[in-house]
Amino acid sequence: MEHGLATAVLCVVGGGMAAQVLAARLRIPAIVILLALGFLVGPVLGLLHPTHDFGPNLRPLIGLAVAIVVFEGGLALDFRELRASGEGVLRLTAFALPINFVLGTLAAHLIGGMLWGPASVFGAILVVTGPTVILPLLRHARLERRSAAFLKWEAIVNDPVGAILTAVVIEMLVGVPRAAGEDPATALMLHLAEGVLVAGALGVGSALLVAWAFRRDLIPETLKTPVLLALALIAYVVPNLLMNEAGLIGATVFGIALANRHVPGLAELRRFKESLVVLLVSCLFVVLTADLDLAVLGKLSAPILGLTAAILFVVRPAAIWLATLRSDLSRRERLFVGWIGPRGIVAAAVAGLAGPRLSEAGYAGGDLIQPTVFSVIVATVLAHGFSLGPLARRFGLSTAADTQRLAVVGASPWASDMVIALHRAGVPVVIIDIYPGAMLAARDAGVPTLQAELLSRSAEEGMADHPPDHLLAATRDELYNALVCTRLAPEIGRERVYQVAPSENHLLHADTGVSRDARGKVFGDADASFDALAGRHEAGWRFLVAGPDAVEQPDCIHLLAIKADGSLEFFSVDHEENEVGEGDRVLILQAPSGTEIDADDRPAMLFA
Repeated sequence: MEHGLATAVLCVVGGGMAAQVLAARLRIPAIVILLALGFLVGPVLGLLHPTHDFGPNLRPLIGLAVAIVVFEGGLALDFRELRASGEGVLRLTAFALPINFVLGTLAAHLIGGMLWGPASVFGAILVVTGPTVILPLLRHARLERRSAAFLKWEAIVNDPVGAILTAVVIEMLVGVPRAAGEDPATALMLHLAEGVLVAGALGVGSALLVAWAFRRDLIPETLKTPVLLALALIAYVVPNLLMNEAGLIGATVFGIALANRHVPGLAELRRFKESLVVLLVSCLFVVLTADLDLAVLGKLSAPILGLTAAILFVVRPAAIWLATLRSDLSRRERLFVGWIGPRGIVAAAVAGLAGPRLSEAGYAGGDLIQPTVFSVIVATVLAHGFSLGPLARRFGLSTAADTQRLAVVGASPWASDMVIALHRAGVPVVIIDIYPGAMLAARDAGVPTLQAELLSRSAEEGMADHPPDHLLAATRDELYNALVCTRLAPEIGRERVYQVAPSENHLLHADTGVSRDARGKVFGDADASFDALAGRHEAGWRFLVAGPDAVEQPDCIHLLAIKADGSLEFFSVDHEENEVGEGDRVLILQAPSGTEIDADDRPAMLFA
């Protein structure tokens, strides 16, 4: 038993994270590899039997993990985003959901051949669009802000609502406890109101308590994340004692309420929970897929496959189109949102709970719900995951490009000329400064600009329209540059944030200098400080993007390589030498004609 459980944990945790890393390298939806891995180690090879290995605790553990997932999703919902998305979010969350439910139920009955009871449960489960799937897809596809807000709010708000709708339908089918002589409809409404009100009050109350305690420094920093996780689980478990799945409302409301209290320091805690959710989602998908029964999978008949196709091509597009009639959504936005609707972990988890409960209550076809829902999950993830980016670009709803985007902070004359050279070379670049006059030259050249303090909330919102892959802090203030890099490193990537070299080289000393955790990587050579670059620029040096043979030129300094695949590689004393291949281009700072560069002025690291 011990070895069996250890094997199960190894397959779930180790395999799940390996699948995430592989998906990131291949730039494909991680759920595709996770589902394949779960199917391989479960039904195919028999290495993992979750129901047997974890016993009766499996379903409660899945519920607790889903609670943390929806809580973290709620933390991403800031009401200020509603200003950018207009009435579209209301249409998708209030109007499209009941239409999806009705159309999904009809499709399950008429096409899938399910009885009305199981068909209504199936329709309720599939009103959700999984945030665990859609949010990573949005980060990769770089949708423009309005369309991204539509899909994000729909996924996170509809997830608990769909779970509650499923619970209500099941309660109606199997009955709810009621007093003698009490009307069934009245008993159901009281039961529902009790669960929803307690869940909402507990979620909001927990958020107010956290905001009050955090702002008065009543909780040590090391305990803040554990406290949040504990409260999220409490907000999930307590309402569930009153009504099945009501806890998902409590956990989601807690996250949303907390996100809109704007508690200082919450961003750092949110990043930790995002990492935890990636681990949980990876494990959940492997466990739920591995728990499928080959005998039940064999029941995936032609009607069920037809039902899956109907959900993809008829039910959701029709529901979104009807819900957004006469709205402020454009035709392209309606078509795009109507197509994109991948289902995720909440649909899978609820299906695993609903099917057995219906079967126990004597409803024929209850055992078909889980495999049919998984069929829809796989189909939507594959179809929507691989088409989201290309379709968004086709409709003009994406800010993405094949070339990686660079954000430059500080619009000094030399930095402005540098971004203009990159812009003319086709590199997506945005320049950021608090002074509009400083960015005039870049703006006149067509370079996107952002007038904002980068560490402010307005800059964070503005950066959402131009999400960078790399950042260069190029102001005169070395400490500010380090602060910017430290603040944005967790979001962009620690190896992708750079700052101009400090004026005192000893600050880069491995032992006595500024720690790498407290600054960005150095842009170029250790001697290429702000003043050094500004001095060369004033002396007539100019930025150019040249071919790979530029690395052999003696009268220039090499700063950045634009690879043939669109990726960017920086010269830096903080990493190993890079190679320039055929088809690559190089950003250089070239001396005026007739100027010779002393050996001491040349970069210490050159492309090999």
